[in-house]
Amino acid sequence: MWCYRGGSISTEPRINDRIRVPEVRLVGPSGEQVGIVPLAKALELAQEYDLDLVEVAASARPPVCKLMDYGKFKYESAMKAREARKNQAHTVIKEMKLRPKIDPHDYDTKKGHVVRFLKQGDKVKITIMFRGREQSRPELGYRLLQRLAEDVQELGFIESNPKQDGRNMIMVLGPHKKKTEAMAEAREAQAARKAERQGGAAAEAAPAEAAEVESTEVDADGSADANAEA
Repeated sequence: MWCYRGGSISTEPRINDRIRVPEVRLVGPSGEQVGIVPLAKALELAQEYDLDLVEVAASARPPVCKLMDYGKFKYESAMKAREARKNQAHTVIKEMKLRPKIDPHDYDTKKGHVVRFLKQGDKVKITIMFRGREQSRPELGYRLLQRLAEDVQELGFIESNPKQDGRNMIMVLGPHKKKTEAMAEAREAQAARKAERQGGAAAEAAPAEAAEVESTEVDADGSADANAEA
């Protein structure tokens, strides 16, 4: 937000000496209510606790202030906002184009892409492109769209029924899973794969360590036998 003079208006709370009121309603470090105290007393307590006096409710009368580590508070708030943005689900519509007389191999490839999109929680816009005399046989496109919808019905549903749009026929498939659920499952699967790789590396390292210990014991026994014969 900008003021009429062109300068920015700070959205951060007032802290310590920036607070300009005679008294405040003070909240302690653990959230306990201290009560209404003079500003000088509140600043003195902040110094004793080695904390900051932060104005958390400026519109209250008197303003509410809390004793806290403001630097730590800002850092944790920024991390929470970052995590919230990371987990925020954005609706994405992918598009897949097919021909009415698509061959089986190409169909399987296209269907695989649709399956992947639906698993990710994305909508898929399926477009059948007609050329030349194909435009006089829209039933070919309709049957192809119905076939595709049936093949992926465990992952998605028909959100928008097939309809003619000029030379194209369009259908929209929606995922059964929400985007947030798909993202959470993807993170869990990634963590599981990482744990499996780490477990495999540890298992490979264990036999090597055991072989090294066994070799050391054999060498020690051999030295002992040689000394006995001497």
